[in-house]
This record gives sequence, structure tokens and C-alpha cells, in this order.
Amino acid sequence: DDLRRCLDGIARQRTDEDVETLIVDSGSRDGSRELAQSRGARVLEVDASGFRHGATRNLAAAQARGDLLVFTTQDAYAADEHWLERLCAPLRTDGDVAGVYGRQLPHADASPPERFFLDFLYGPLPRVQRVKDAADLSLQTTLFSNVNSAIRRSFWERFSFADELFFAEDQDWSRRVLLAGYAIRYEPEAAVYHSHAYSLTSAFKRFFDTGASAERGFLAGPDSGAALRSEALCYAREELAWLARTGRRRWILYAVLYELGKFAGVQLGARHRRLPLWLKRRFSFYPAYWEQQAELERESASL
Repeated sequence: DDLRRCLDGIARQRTDEDVETLIVDSGSRDGSRELAQSRGARVLEVDASGFRHGATRNLAAAQARGDLLVFTTQDAYAADEHWLERLCAPLRTDGDVAGVYGRQLPHADASPPERFFLDFLYGPLPRVQRVKDAADLSLQTTLFSNVNSAIRRSFWERFSFADELFFAEDQDWSRRVLLAGYAIRYEPEAAVYHSHAYSLTSAFKRFFDTGASAERGFLAGPDSGAALRSEALCYAREELAWLARTGRRRWILYAVLYELGKFAGVQLGARHRRLPLWLKRRFSFYPAYWEQQAELERESASL
């Protein structure tokens, strides 16, 4: 159902450009592959056990024929018929912009903490992100999401996604293009609906994986750890104030537990090298990844 909604959103876009749709399927058995093909999409298949976010997107980009590459996920759908044009427009007019990403709006049933999170990251105001050097790398400057993004093929050919990354391939990509002197643009008018109904446990796992990959993204700067803690404290204060101001006080206790779980996940993920394998498997959404990494380390040590 998510995929059908996503494809319907693509089909209703108003654009003079030819639109080619490629879908990467990692072993679905619910009719998604057949649905995609019935809508005219090309389906590329990958093995679920070896799935990587970076490698998957590189596969699709290599197979695509267009000069502009647009990335989204099956659980996101365009907010209106102008999404695609608005997302791609800056790439046609500004040669200094390596990539554009758009707003993510919450679904109607999204919880207040999820609504606040999305508005905090993807608000109503446009912005251009640049850095002078690694000292400028932060959550704000490296933010980029392949849930709703577009890049030029020429930039992907120079800066492909990291094949080995199991998570946050978009943050790693933005860090590299920013350090190369290019800009990232946020375009709020190019919006999709996309939010998650995380439990306390799944939120912890999601942010553990975020922290584990953040050393190649927003934690790549020299003082990023201290900056993140300060940012998290500010975020928590603003969220609690927003809950109180908007008549959602009954959510405050849940929000405190929810945000503590997310923060603990990020902090533990950032320190994953100190953790035993069994704990990383338990904390992550991708236990197979950690098993494969441990096997590679054992093979390397035996050489």
C-alpha cells in the first residue's frame, strides 16, 4: 500500500521532462515487485542479506538514464503535483549546488514527538548549506536525506555513495561534497509525506545506527560531540515547551523517555567500537551487518 501511494504521487507530477522510475527490491513477497512493473517501473533486485543503503542507490543511479537523479523511499509520497519540478529546479540553475533535499511532512497519525522532530529538521524556510572546513561540519550543515533528494548525475559520478555503508549514506555524501567546496540546498516547497511510528525500542535502535554511522556525517567535525550534546539539550527544551504551549502536556513524560532513548542510542552508536558484537547486534536494526563486519575483521587479522 505504501508503494502504491508513492507511485501514484510520482505519476501525477506535472513536468515537461521524461520521468523514468527504477525500484530496487530486496526480496519482497507481498506483490510489490509486480505492482511496480504494472506501473511501468524497472525493478532491480538485490539480495536482502547483503543490503546496503549506499550500494543500493549506486545500483539504481548506474542503471538510470537521466541527467538528474531523484531518490525517495516506498513509504514517502509527494505532497502535491509540483514536488518533482521544485526539487529539481535548483540543479538546473545553480552549478554550485551539488544536491537538493526537500521537506518531510508527518502523516496524519504521527505522534507529537515525531511531528516536532520533522519540523525541527525540515522546517518551512529554505536554506543553503556550506562549510569552509571540517570544523564547520555539524548536524545542520551535513543534513541531507535520500527520502526526498535530487543530485546531478555528473556529481554522482564524481561522488558516488559509499557502497559499504549500511546506513546514512546521504550524510556521508553531503559531508564529502561540502568539503569539496560545493553547496547543499534545502527546498521546503518540494515536500513529501513521510514519518515513522517508532516505539521506544525501535527509536533507540534507529538512533543507535545513526550514531554508528555519524562519524562520516555530523560527528566528523573536531568538536562535534560537545556540539551534539548542547544541541540535544536545546532540542529537548524546545520540544517540552512546544508540547506545553500546544496543549499536549500529556505527551511530556513519553517525550522525555523517547528522547532519552534516542540520545542514548546515538551516544552508544558513536562508541560502537567499544561494544561487544552481541550487544551491537541487539542494539541495531541491522544485526547481519555487524556479523559481517566482525567476520571481515577476523579475516583481516588472520592475514
